[in-house]
Amino acid sequence: MGAAISLRNDFDGCDLRQLAKHCRDAKQTRRLLSLAVIYDGGSRTDAARTGGVTLQIIRDWVLRFNASGPDGLKDAPKAGRPSKLDEQQRRALIEIVQRGPYPSVDAVVRWRLIPTSLIQNR
Repeated sequence: MGAAISLRNDFDGCDLRQLAKHCRDAKQTRRLLSLAVIYDGGSRTDAARTGGVTLQIIRDWVLRFNASGPDGLKDAPKAGRPSKLDEQQRRALIEIVQRGPYPSVDAVVRWRLIPTSLIQNR
């Protein structure tokens, strides 16, 4: 079995707990607290138990933390489905919604959300 990857030395357990206290991302907070256990002399198994993960995940977190610091423990944004509207279309839609309908043109006095299941059945 190889030696454990050491954590960077510009932080300590107290620093990570302080960062976790002010962090708004629950996943990043859990990761910071798990690494704080290691800084405080706990085993990787204790850190894994604290984070509710396996030892391999702790290793991955250590690598991410060493490479990018606390920001490395944030999740990367998901790609997701690309937007159907470009920026110009999005701005135009926002203006239309904020302006509100013209009753004589749009045949309504206010905008309302109609479930897609009702639209498809028309």
